[in-house]
Amino acid sequence: MLFFLKKYIGSLLMPLPLLLIIGFIGLILLWFTRWQRCGKTFTSLSLILLAVLGLQPVSDSLLAPVEGQYNKRYELITETPPQNIQYIVVLGGGFTYNPDWSPSSNLLNNSLPRVTEGVRLYLKHSGSKLIFTGGKASSTISSAEVAAQVAQSLGVPAQDTIPLTEPKDTQEEAFEVEKIIGKSPFLLVTSANHLPRAITMFTDRGMQPFPAPANQLVITSGINPWEKYIPSAYYFGHSERAWYEFLGTIWWHLKPDNTQSIDSSLPTPEATVAE
Repeated sequence: MLFFLKKYIGSLLMPLPLLLIIGFIGLILLWFTRWQRCGKTFTSLSLILLAVLGLQPVSDSLLAPVEGQYNKRYELITETPPQNIQYIVVLGGGFTYNPDWSPSSNLLNNSLPRVTEGVRLYLKHSGSKLIFTGGKASSTISSAEVAAQVAQSLGVPAQDTIPLTEPKDTQEEAFEVEKIIGKSPFLLVTSANHLPRAITMFTDRGMQPFPAPANQLVITSGINPWEKYIPSAYYFGHSERAWYEFLGTIWWHLKPDNTQSIDSSLPTPEATVAE
C-alpha cells in the first residue's frame, strides 16, 4: 500500500502534472473567483515553467549535477577495475509486455540502454552472470523477466541470466541482490542520473558495487543552435529526471528500511555463491 501511495503522490509531484495542476487552479481562479491577480500568477507561472524546463540549456544544467562523475562509460570512471567479476547487476526501469513485439520494444525509456550496457559488460567479463531486477507492476510478467528476455535475444545464454522479480524499488533491489552475491564485488548498471542514489543504497548494506553508468542524458556537443532555445518535450524529460531523483532522495531519507536482515538460519550468501 505504501509503495502505491508513493507512486501516485510522486507522479502528481512530477513537473508536468504539477504545473498543469497549478495552471488549472489559475484558470479556475480567473473564471470563477474575484482573485484575478492570483489566477494570473498561477497561470503565468505554469506556462513559463513549462517552456523554460523544456529548454536544453536549462534542463541539462539541472541534470548535470545529478549525473556528475557518471557521465562517462564504466572503463573511464573506475581507476582500478575489479578482476574476475562474477555478477553484473542491471536495475529495472520502465517496461511493458507484448509477446508479438520484438523483445527490445518491451523496454521503455531508460531500460533498454541499461540492458544493452549490461550485455556489453557481460561480454567483456567471461564467466559472469547478469542479474536483472524489477517487479511485475500491473503486468503478467516482471521487468526483470522482460530484461532477461532481451539479453537472451542478444545472445546471452539463459543460464547466465538471473531475474529477481520481487523488488519494487532500489532499496528492495539492494536487499534481494545481497541474497545472491553477498559482499562480493560486482558491477552495478543503471542510468547515470540514478547511480549516485543507487550506489549509496547498496554500499549502506556493506556491499561492493562498481558503478557502470548507462543512458547518459546530458548533451555536451553535437546539438544544433536552434535546438537549444526552442522548448522540447525531449529536454523537458531531462528536467523531469533531475526532479525525479531529487524526490527519490527525499523519500529515501524519510522512508524506513522495510527490508529485513538476512536470516541467520539460511545459508550465507557466500556459501550460496560457492555452491
